[in-house]
Amino acid sequence: MAPRALRTLLRAIQAWDRLRLKRLQLRHPGLEIDPAASSNLACARYELGEGARLRIESGVVTERRNGRLHFHIEPGASVEIGAGSWLRTAIGEVHLVAFSGGVLEIGADCLLNGCHLSAKRQVVIRRRAMVGPGSRIFDADQHDFDAERPERSAPVDVGECVWISGDCTVLRGVTIGAHSVVGARSLVSRDIPPHTLALGSPAEPRGSVGDRSHTR
Repeated sequence: MAPRALRTLLRAIQAWDRLRLKRLQLRHPGLEIDPAASSNLACARYELGEGARLRIESGVVTERRNGRLHFHIEPGASVEIGAGSWLRTAIGEVHLVAFSGGVLEIGADCLLNGCHLSAKRQVVIRRRAMVGPGSRIFDADQHDFDAERPERSAPVDVGECVWISGDCTVLRGVTIGAHSVVGARSLVSRDIPPHTLALGSPAEPRGSVGDRSHTR
């Protein structure tokens, strides 16, 4: 295809996707997508309950892959995606789930790469944090343990410039301090101090990490 024809086709696809996003926002009053966010967001799956809120800020990007980015937001729940964040679906699907009354906050310039985040109470991912392929973050047990012990929930806080690598699980009530790194296939069930390399099941401190403010 000639370069001019290709550019025309790409502009037409983008215009169609922008129209789809406008229709989505008309259908879901709680859906706010900044005009400067990627038009590829039109290819995501949106399941928004009554009173649910989803705010996507300027510069948020994702790939144009149908259904691989999935927002499931139940009544009264809230999800925010900070400016410049990348919801990367090339390696795997990205699932962002907020149950009734839950809050999921993604800071600016974060990378969510083929991962699953679930908030029944509150999950906060702070600025420039990265969550790797196959990793999962839960702020609740997900089910009652038995008839005597009901499900428990506690907020999760992932600090600035944290890197959670591949196939990790972060459990309820955990705080991961800023500039820390969690090694692959780790289970994080306890707090991790700032500037810490942690790995294992359960994850334990294994070293120190310097300033990650400008890492990629």
